[in-house]
Amino acid sequence: MSISNHQIIIDFKAISPKDGDLFRGRKPAEIAVELERAGVWGLSVVTEPKHFGGSLELLRDIANSVNLPIIRKDFISTEQDLHDTLEYGATHVLLICSMMDNIQELHNKSLELGLHPLVEVHTLEEMELAKSMGAQLIGINNKDITILEKDSGTVDLTVELIKAAPRDTFIISESGITNHLDAERAIAAGANAVLVGTAFWIGDFEI
Repeated sequence: MSISNHQIIIDFKAISPKDGDLFRGRKPAEIAVELERAGVWGLSVVTEPKHFGGSLELLRDIANSVNLPIIRKDFISTEQDLHDTLEYGATHVLLICSMMDNIQELHNKSLELGLHPLVEVHTLEEMELAKSMGAQLIGINNKDITILEKDSGTVDLTVELIKAAPRDTFIISESGITNHLDAERAIAAGANAVLVGTAFWIGDFEI
């Protein structure tokens, strides 16, 4: 099985706590335009500043450069975060089960605002929570965000958790995608798309 670019989401994360500076002087907006031309499904933009070097300005620059689905990735916790997400140009927002105690409330509010919520899970219990919420977009994070993804998570987690995913739900396998074989394995297991970050920026995953 081969993977098409339309099944790929590229993650714009300025700094990896594990691998350091990822952009390395490259201009994110210009890369975004190139990726749109290559036919990727969409882009995600990490806006968290302390650990990942992101910003809302980075989100706005990328959103203004392309006409693609844009996922804002951050530790979203308030309704104001949702309004900011829309204001700066994202079409989707990441809601992380392990980091939120009001995820149902913000999931519903996102839908009211016309913002697509992507519910992120890392355990079977979180998958069950996403199902109970009626999530239509679920991201399986192969790494553990509670330790800033410094672990060596692999696609094995996607292969396991996707068995418990609700039918007719769009599933994204996130993180730990180190090469095309990983991506193909996730898609073969039933994922609709894969989110690739570090491997793209350091040159191991070509589009």
